[in-house]
Order: sequence, then C-alpha cells, then structure tokens
Amino acid sequence: MSLRLRVLVMASGLIFSNGTTARVAAAQPLDQATLAAIRDEGLSRSQAMDHVSWLSDVYGPRVTGTPAIEDARRWAMERLRAWRLTDVHEERFAFGKGWSLRRFHAHMIEPQVMPLIGYPRSWSSSTDGTVTAEVVRTDISTPADLETYRGALRGKIVLPQPVREVPLLEGDVVLRMSDAQLADAARTQVPPALAAPRPRRAGPSFAAQLQQFYVEEGVIAVLDRGSDAVTMGAGSGLPYKTQRTDGGTIFVGVGGPRNEEAGSLVPAVTLAVEHYNRMVRILDKGLPVQVELHVEAQFHPETVATDEMNAFNLLAEIPGADLADEVVMIGAHFDTTHAGTGATDNAAGVAAMMEAMRILQVVGARPRRTIQLALWGAEEQGLLGSREYVRRHFGDRTTMTLRPAHEKLSGYFNIDNGAGRLRGVWLQENYAVAPVFNEWIASMGDLGVTTLGPRRVSGTDHVSFDAIGLPAFQFIQDRLEYNSRTHHSNMDVVDRVQRDDVIQMAVVVATFAYNTAMRDERLPRKPLPRVEP
Repeated sequence: MSLRLRVLVMASGLIFSNGTTARVAAAQPLDQATLAAIRDEGLSRSQAMDHVSWLSDVYGPRVTGTPAIEDARRWAMERLRAWRLTDVHEERFAFGKGWSLRRFHAHMIEPQVMPLIGYPRSWSSSTDGTVTAEVVRTDISTPADLETYRGALRGKIVLPQPVREVPLLEGDVVLRMSDAQLADAARTQVPPALAAPRPRRAGPSFAAQLQQFYVEEGVIAVLDRGSDAVTMGAGSGLPYKTQRTDGGTIFVGVGGPRNEEAGSLVPAVTLAVEHYNRMVRILDKGLPVQVELHVEAQFHPETVATDEMNAFNLLAEIPGADLADEVVMIGAHFDTTHAGTGATDNAAGVAAMMEAMRILQVVGARPRRTIQLALWGAEEQGLLGSREYVRRHFGDRTTMTLRPAHEKLSGYFNIDNGAGRLRGVWLQENYAVAPVFNEWIASMGDLGVTTLGPRRVSGTDHVSFDAIGLPAFQFIQDRLEYNSRTHHSNMDVVDRVQRDDVIQMAVVVATFAYNTAMRDERLPRKPLPRVEP
C-alpha cells in the first residue's frame, strides 16, 4: 500500500495520527471491470467542461429566484433526460424575491475621469437613472456617531471605510495541497469548545440602524471596498490561509433584504480597493470628488409564471437493482452568487456530478442501489435547498423525528470547494467508514486521491445531511484560486476552471457513487445527534 495513504494500517484496524482506531471490516470485492470502464469513459471522452461552459458562459450567474437559474434548470433537465436518467424532476420551496442586475456603470468624474471597477451588491436597490453626486467619507461606528452626520449627507455618495493597505502578493495564491497539508488533513481535529450563545439584542442591530439612517438622510448610494480580510481558509478544515488577490478582483456581498422590504435600502456597490483608496486619499487632501453612477436592478416575484415557488432542487436518478429502495446521493449546489458567472462556485461541482451520472449511464453501470443526483437551490443563502430536502424526506433536525427514508440512505457525497482535483474525503468524524474508503482510494493514487481526513468540515450542503445523522461527506479538494481569487467574486469565470481537474473530479465521484451502490451493506453511521435544547 502506498505510503501516501494518510492513515496507518495495522492488523486490528486503521490508526489515525491521534491514536483513534477504526475497525477494519472484511474487504468486499470491487467491480473492477465497471471501475475500469468508468475511468476510460471519464478520462478519454469527458463532457465536463462543456457542462461548465453552458452553465457559466451561457446562463451566467444563477441566482436563486431569477430567470437565469430557471433557464439553466431547463437546460440541465433536458440534458439529464437526453442521457436517459429517470425521474428527472424539480422540488420547489419558498425563498423570497429574486434579484438580478440589468445595468451598471460608475466613473469618478472629478478631479479626473476614471472608470471605476465595481459591482453592485446583490439585492441592492437602483439609482434614479444615472446620477452625479459629491462623494463624502464618513466614520460611523456607533449609534452616537449618527448625530455627527445628521443633515449633512443628503444627495451625497458615501464612502464608509478608511483606506485599506493593498499588500504585495506573497506566499500561497494558487493552492495545490502539498504533502504537509495532506498530512495535516489526516490529523484528527480537536473540536473547539462551544462559545456561549450571544444574548439577543432588543430592537434592530446597529447595521440595520445605519442603513435606515442612510435612507432617512437621503444618501444617493454607499460605495465600499469590501472586507478588511485579505486571507481566508473558510470551510477547508485546514489551518492554511490564502492571500486574496486585489487588483480588480472584487469580493461582493449582499446589499439588501429579499423579503417584502426588498429594494427599500440605499443602492450599495463594492469597488476595487485600489479605486476606492484613491478617492479617499484625494478627499483627505481637502479636494472634492464627484462620481457618476448608474445602478439598475430588477426584483423578481416569489412565484414563477406557473404560480410555483421560485426556488427549487433538481433531482434525477439511475435506478438500482436488488437494493433499489436504498439510495446513494451525489450533489452540488446549482445556485450562485451574482458577481461572476459561478464557474468555480459551483458550476464545476455541478458539472462533475452531472458528468458522473453520464459516465455511469454510458458504461452501462447497473448499481444495486439507486444513485440519485441532487442539484441544490439557495445554498448561498444558508443551505436552504438541501435543508428543505432533508426536512421533507429524511426528518426534522429540531426534534429528530425521522422519516422511513432516513434508514434507506447509504450515503451522500458533495462538491463545493472550487474547481481543483479531489484529493480524498473528509470523514466528518465518521471513523467507522474509514476502512471502506481506504479500500477504495488504494487504487486511485495515480489520480491524486490519497487522503482520509477524520475531521468535521462545514459550510456546504453535506452539513444538512450530517446534522440529522446521515453519512454525508465533502471531498478534500485542491483549492487552486478559489479562496484567493474566485470565491464570490467578479472573477468566478470559466477561465479559472482547470479542465483536467474537473475531468478527474467526475471520475472520482462516479467511482465513489458506484462502489457505495454495490456494497452488501450501507455505509456505517455515527450515533444520531441529540435533540437541541
């Protein structure tokens, strides 16, 4: 066995680096002929990048509740049906108003003309056509500061943050996991102590008070330069960080509510930090700055033309044989944020999952269990689609009242960490499954799959399943530029997707799904979670 397998194998079991032991079950023969056919089809005749291009280049950002995601849904359903997958359907759920951008431009026009690189925040309201206004720098951090500016902001464009230093790019920007990082992934993470819950504040938060202040004072727009954070490692389960790339890459957030108050706040735009900084420095010299701005956004109703709710999960399956009532699920979130075209977050994951299903169909795989594809809606708003699916089909997390289908799910596999190749699996502290996965990855070292990470990771749709005691897993993945450049940014475009990596992703997923579907037993489970107080 390769030394690169990041677990130690003893006669009695698998020994993790902290001494945790997972019992080694008797090996079950794998269907090597079908696994070889999966590799041949997936590596030699992949369609994965074509899926990515259709989803991203053609349909662009697929924000939940918008015409774009509905168009993408129709395309995906047609393609899945063309591959003769069965039970291709959607399940609708409530979401709120959708939002899409129709037009945007911004220029500094005084003291010089400079086109401003920027992007409106999602759910931002619109300006009244093209507006020209004086720019002011504010410093409001407490409710008491509001009085300092009362009566002084009407008709102004506000810059609410100071200059942020733009560091040189040094260290990790593109991350392919090193041996040291893979070794760290194989170590068991000690769960941090739970912090005491914060007491709920009475009344609106200060952020909400500030937004309402802008409205009451007649502010034209608020221009920000994004977060102060320049490194991130969110959701990776690893300690390494990645330096974010400025220089025209804009990490854009949310600019308003999607409920009945949608469109009621002041227009909000995130600018490239370098352009924002220049305006602040000019203001600091006592010179006036003027900006010409146009934001045209559209809010979409909470129902689509057929009076159905405007959010959906998309499902399709390959039926099983003798264990057809049991299910293996693979999935990725179909929705995106708004600023780029959603290529690495998460067209790459969707494409890999769709391609895995295509591969299994083309090679004539006959799984014992049903293999189901799930493409989730509204992940970007808090895993809403997968949580709703779990609630409807498997049980209620708040009461741990379980449905019959809970017993029938063998496992769920998820992709949502960019477009890099898969390097292994996070076990989600399900140590009993380690011997099974270890057997499977033993033959995938040439694909770069070597590592079982014991720890629990969060931040994406597998959490909805894990929270109710179902075996659910996120793959360990090379992040490439996901953290540094593309995550929720205007640079999340097809050019950042690496073809060979997406091809590998699909082959690995198809292998895991097929092996799970062919086992005599379902995947081992952790104890059921306790009911939350």
